Amino acid sequence: MKTKTKNPNHSRKGELVILLAYAIAFYVFIIGRSLEIANDHFSKLNGLRPGWLFSSYSLNDVSDAQWRNVRSNLPILTAVFGAFAMVANMLRAYFQLKARGMSVIWLFISLIYLCYLHGACIIFVLAIASLNFLLVKIFAQRNYFPFLLWIFNIIVLSCNRVYEGYSFSIFGQRWTLLDNYRGTFRWHICFNFVILRMISFGYDYYWAHQDSRFDHEKHVQRCHICKSGKLCYQILQERNISESFSFIIYLCYLVYAPLYIAGPIINFNAFASQLEVPQSNYSSRDVVLYGLRWIFGLFLMELMTHLFYYNAFAISGMWKLLSPLDVFIIGYGVLNFMWLKFFLIWRYFRFWSLVCGIETLENMPRCLNNCHNLETFWKNWHASFNKWLVRYLYIPLGGSRRKLLNVWVIFTFVAIWHDLEWKLLSWAWLTCLFFVPEMVVKSAAHSFQAKSTFGEFLFRELSAIAGAITITCLMIANLVGYVIGPSSFNWLISRFPTREGLPVLSGMFITFYVGTKLMFHIEDAKQRWRLTT
Repeated sequence: MKTKTKNPNHSRKGELVILLAYAIAFYVFIIGRSLEIANDHFSKLNGLRPGWLFSSYSLNDVSDAQWRNVRSNLPILTAVFGAFAMVANMLRAYFQLKARGMSVIWLFISLIYLCYLHGACIIFVLAIASLNFLLVKIFAQRNYFPFLLWIFNIIVLSCNRVYEGYSFSIFGQRWTLLDNYRGTFRWHICFNFVILRMISFGYDYYWAHQDSRFDHEKHVQRCHICKSGKLCYQILQERNISESFSFIIYLCYLVYAPLYIAGPIINFNAFASQLEVPQSNYSSRDVVLYGLRWIFGLFLMELMTHLFYYNAFAISGMWKLLSPLDVFIIGYGVLNFMWLKFFLIWRYFRFWSLVCGIETLENMPRCLNNCHNLETFWKNWHASFNKWLVRYLYIPLGGSRRKLLNVWVIFTFVAIWHDLEWKLLSWAWLTCLFFVPEMVVKSAAHSFQAKSTFGEFLFRELSAIAGAITITCLMIANLVGYVIGPSSFNWLISRFPTREGLPVLSGMFITFYVGTKLMFHIEDAKQRWRLTT
């Protein structure tokens, strides 16, 4: 007599229906409760200004200084970058310019842009950049060069912050007048990205004088972009461009206008390659669609800031007066606000770079709510920075052979690079504390082979539980680092082991468990799609 075997795909479809129902109910509740909290407390919040959506009486949350500045300057930025792109592309097409010619054009355009941004402080930018170029050219063929490059740039990074961009008066009274012409944007804030570019130039020049270990043929066989006849970013960054390490192309790379303020980060080899031959992975139609998706994202941000006021609650400290449930909602909302803010900033500048023929890596290729472990989160948050860290810090430090040690060095540098603040160092070290157990568990998981249906089920459930724990830890680390600071960490923790807080903690864990299971289904669907294409 034949017995029926249970189809695992059928049971997973049923599970998916239940998970989707829970997710829909969760977001309906979150949106409804967020509206209630905003309506109850808006009069006590800082950073709300008259809005434009819905009615003339609506309010808009512009409490985040970074987003407020970007949002208010979008019209002028769009006009400026539109003019820059038109001039550069017309000159390239008319004179058939390559890397050397385009570097002169973009350097001239970018220096005009920097004069507006930084005024007389452009002197500091060019002086430090010139010192770095001399250091690279003089010492690049020495074995101790990487150490020297890092020491120089970390000292510059630290001094820029400690002395807040320096004062011209340190050179004498005759120079004091220049302090009245420091531009509209603090140069030492933007210079953090220039530091990364200076290190990239140094390492790429250093490696250009060594034998390459990059297997071009093996990469092309595995890369779906290269198989299609296009050039992927990996190929561009590993190209031998020894003729492009000139001072003009170097300076152009450091101050390239579309990517100067916020990135995304591109390494020197990839930049110089595309100065020579513009990117062809994005057609004109693709670039237009990319811009339209950005406009849709901007509309979502306007909806969020007009309706929920998440960041205003964090800035005003009002979250301390809320129940544990509302603290969770505000915290979750702040993280989504931060994700959408950086999504819009990075994609705006990447859009203009694409228009001008330079393709960079995409930051945030995956949504915040589709990351169930720390490694995936950091690979997809500031993705271009992550690739930079892997290439110029993680691999030179020994790569996976010293992974448990390297993660502490890398996150400490990331914190210092952002700013010299204890709350950022607290964020970095908290993240490392959460990262180490995950790496140990993942290493053990890779060696585990499920040999039965029950074994696969058990492994998947344990992975979902681990994902829920990781998301909780990630949320705490980011709230401490970017919202509440280390001084309020104990207060936050004390709110949940109470009669009112424990049900919220349980509900939060169940929600993250459900979210992780949904992410597994998304990954399964992507895997099936790859197999059929």
